[in-house]
Amino acid sequence: MSNEQTVKLEEQKRVDVIVSEIKEKLTNLTEHKEKVSSDALEIRKTFWNDVTINFDEADDIAETYSSIKQQAQLLSERDRSQGQLNKQIQTLSRLKNSPYFGRVDFKEEGEKQAESIYLGITSFMDKDDENFLIYDWRAPISSIYYDFAPGPANYHTPEGTIEGNMELKRQFIIKNSKIEGMFDTGVTIGDQLLQEVLGNNASTQMKSIVATIQREQNQIIRNEKSKVLMVQGVAGSGKTSAALQRVAYLLYRYRGIITSQNIMLFSPNPLFNSYISTVLPELGEENMQQTTFFEYLGSRIEKRMNLEDSFTQLEDVLNSEGNNQHDIRLMNIQLKSSLLFKEMIENYVKSLDIKGMEFTDIILKGTVLVSKEQLKEKFYTYDQSYSIPNRVELLQEWLLKELRKLKKLEKKKDWVREEIQFLDKEDFLDAYKELQRKKEFNQESFDDFEREEKILAEVLVSRYFKPLIRKVKKMRFINFKKIYSQLFVGEQDIQKWNDIREYTLSRLNEDHLNYEDATPYVYLKDLIEGRKMNLSIRHVFIDEAQDYSPFQFAYIKQLFPQSKMTLLGDINQGIYTHSTYQKSMLQDTDFTEEDQETIILTRSYRSTRPIVEFTKTLLHDGSLIEAFNRDGNKPTFTQVEKKEQLQESVLEKVKDMQSKGHKTIAVICKSATESAEAFAYLNQHLDVHLMEKGTITFESGIVVIPAYLAKGIEFDAVIIYDASNHVYGRESERRLFYTACTRAMHELHLFSMGEKSFLLKNSGEYLYSL
Repeated sequence: MSNEQTVKLEEQKRVDVIVSEIKEKLTNLTEHKEKVSSDALEIRKTFWNDVTINFDEADDIAETYSSIKQQAQLLSERDRSQGQLNKQIQTLSRLKNSPYFGRVDFKEEGEKQAESIYLGITSFMDKDDENFLIYDWRAPISSIYYDFAPGPANYHTPEGTIEGNMELKRQFIIKNSKIEGMFDTGVTIGDQLLQEVLGNNASTQMKSIVATIQREQNQIIRNEKSKVLMVQGVAGSGKTSAALQRVAYLLYRYRGIITSQNIMLFSPNPLFNSYISTVLPELGEENMQQTTFFEYLGSRIEKRMNLEDSFTQLEDVLNSEGNNQHDIRLMNIQLKSSLLFKEMIENYVKSLDIKGMEFTDIILKGTVLVSKEQLKEKFYTYDQSYSIPNRVELLQEWLLKELRKLKKLEKKKDWVREEIQFLDKEDFLDAYKELQRKKEFNQESFDDFEREEKILAEVLVSRYFKPLIRKVKKMRFINFKKIYSQLFVGEQDIQKWNDIREYTLSRLNEDHLNYEDATPYVYLKDLIEGRKMNLSIRHVFIDEAQDYSPFQFAYIKQLFPQSKMTLLGDINQGIYTHSTYQKSMLQDTDFTEEDQETIILTRSYRSTRPIVEFTKTLLHDGSLIEAFNRDGNKPTFTQVEKKEQLQESVLEKVKDMQSKGHKTIAVICKSATESAEAFAYLNQHLDVHLMEKGTITFESGIVVIPAYLAKGIEFDAVIIYDASNHVYGRESERRLFYTACTRAMHELHLFSMGEKSFLLKNSGEYLYSL
């Protein structure tokens, strides 16, 4: 038996011992969970039997309350224990199949012997809870696995830096408790392990591959000092995966200080949320708060306003070439994405100190109770030394008092008596019970009807006034649309200002708010109502950060003033108008240099080497991108002349990909219109899913999807539906085209109806035709 086989046999024996202990612990936890579940069930069954209920005297009421509270706390404690046990059982079940993925033998300075440290997705201790059999990959000592080759090494702890020597670094591929691969390696994670992981098919969820974290990704995960950590990573460099593992690390490192509720992720779209939803649970952590920036803006804008989303904005720009409005729209987007426009709004709000505030009438049943003129007059009676938010608050208080007065007067009006007779029977019954409760009901009295009518009048008028009061409390008596519109009335020394003004006002007049107007509009609201801040969020993660404008960054910074930020993106995938020609994600933003740290990831792991070598030719500076050494077929290019040929060729290629066993196949189109056309044809012959901007779950199988929705997602095989110059014929579409092509893991096939896109002029040697 060779030395290598002997070592592997010894390592397998250790795996067997560890798995045996994990199984034993699983059995104990399962039994304990069953007991806790049984206790909780018994408490629920006997809850009221064990509670002393007595309402005769004040002391009895207090005793009853205490008894109920005690039982509720007991039940809550059992439920909490059950939840924790479930979590432990799920984690250990995963650990049983693959206990660990790495080993380092580390000899600390001053020690005689090296310690063997095995790394897995969570820690696992021996039966006496004295020694670690497996270390959590996030533990301080585990960092040496990612950062060092055998030789001098160190790791940082809260108490200081520990120096020593790494004598061995070994990697494992363990499946179903059996070692399938084992090899010693240097500073980076071995190609053999990466080949194993990256060679697998894509799934409908992102994988948690902590075994394959590289040194530069580990710097992202364990960074604790940077106020703003910017990760510029090429397509497929693992930046999103590293970010999610960073979340898991922060939750582990600051256990008891921060929870998943203290972390916010702004993702590119709801579909992406579905795609990454399993990563943190696989690492034993709860998912953080997730939203899209559009969803946040939508929650702050009046429902009557038709708010455009970023995808509709992009579709409009892509499809309006040659249209008279195209250049105006581009100028509109560029202006309203800038810090210059933010400053314009701030200066405009200062002018509202003296004049320009606008309000809405408070109307009840077609009658104006408080007019907008009254509100305006009242607002400008307040001392100008008060801030606008303070004066708005004073006006709100005054208006609520006025409504309470008007409510009393309204009860006596004729319409109230007329409508009382149309109330429901339940309302009359409630009024009767109210009379009894107040002991105002008397068999011999003659004014019971009058008293009942008084209660019913209160019920009726309250129903009418409730929405008015809610409107006032939510500041809906301010006419923000008109205030925002007035921003565009005066002259400005800005290129195409008159065109921008006319375009904006025409859209606002139709109650349509363009996406580029949404952030300025909400920012204006904050300056008037009072700044909205979330002090509970300690870390903000922004994925696809290259799609955010300087104005949006500045606004997010204001929303979370106590938070550190991690920005992840690739400027080469900046597909929106404001970022089409930017050279940096933070270009023209107000982030200070001393707050920033930038980590650049240039190596792409997602795609095979031939695909990466091809896609890098699509960029002007693509030579900086490194391909991971994973072999595969070159991308293919097929040119046809007619639509029927295009559709038939794409259909045949999809069938071919299916026959090869690819689980996720994407037909990527430029726009939603083109996607609908491709789907209509393919759906007649195959089971196909159409991904649209409203899609919230990622489906496996064959999908048809616009390029901008595919960002951040990977597929086994990608088919570019039409890479012709007619479709991708503008320099501004270079990054969109690059984004589409870089979604492919194993195979990439391009079709063109007519002349191929000029974007492919440097790609000839990396393609071959069918």
